[in-house]
Amino acid sequence: MTDFEGLTALVTGGASGIGRATAELLAARGARVAVLDLDPSSVDKPLLAHRADVTDDASVREAVAAAAAELGGHGVRGVLDVLVNNAGIGAQGTVEDNDDAEWHRVLDVNVLGMVRVTRAALPLLRASRHAAIVNTCSIAATAGLPQRALYSASKGAVHALTLAMAADHVREGIRVNCVNPGTVDTPWIGRLLSRAPDPAAERAALEARQPTGRLVSADEVAGAVAYLASPLSGATTGTSLAVDGGMQGLRPRPVRR
Repeated sequence: MTDFEGLTALVTGGASGIGRATAELLAARGARVAVLDLDPSSVDKPLLAHRADVTDDASVREAVAAAAAELGGHGVRGVLDVLVNNAGIGAQGTVEDNDDAEWHRVLDVNVLGMVRVTRAALPLLRASRHAAIVNTCSIAATAGLPQRALYSASKGAVHALTLAMAADHVREGIRVNCVNPGTVDTPWIGRLLSRAPDPAAERAALEARQPTGRLVSADEVAGAVAYLASPLSGATTGTSLAVDGGMQGLRPRPVRR
């Protein structure tokens, strides 16, 4: 499939997990792709790599400008077709388990990070004929999960921000959507499991709460991002797409043993 042929894309948090899978898929489908990450040293060609700290506006603006110049696009510089706002961090605990500093840190990365990158990229997206923004949200934005108060708050903000951005920029020809993954088998989940008293039991519990009985793969989320970003989805904006193994909408009967 070559629906991204001739288009340019920028993926934040693209050195691993969902971001890396997304960047590689967009490249395989014809896009020129640049990755922004705190540590892009593991990124290989054909992907382009630039270091950026999404909590630092100057770092973001410098990296976005450098990536756009290197990507080119439509035979000119200063055009960006696809922005995937994927950079984010996790958090555990109830509403009383994290102090103010941790709340500020997580919201700064997960919400304001998207604001900074989008703000820097908007002039480049306005020059595109197929502009699309896809934000990585979460099932935590729409379902109450235990021990995820801070993370859920940040992703709820991302969900609301996606809708507001879609309304603000639809007349400019910029589509804005988000993906809402369930529990994805990423390095962060791996680290979380490794700290659990019984990693095998914790993994089984995470798998069991998704009706498919398994964790979502990064490649499956990447496929959903590509669908929303593709020019073939030109009438889709202001949408959140669940990639959660049925966790949000399905209520299957318990398995009898």
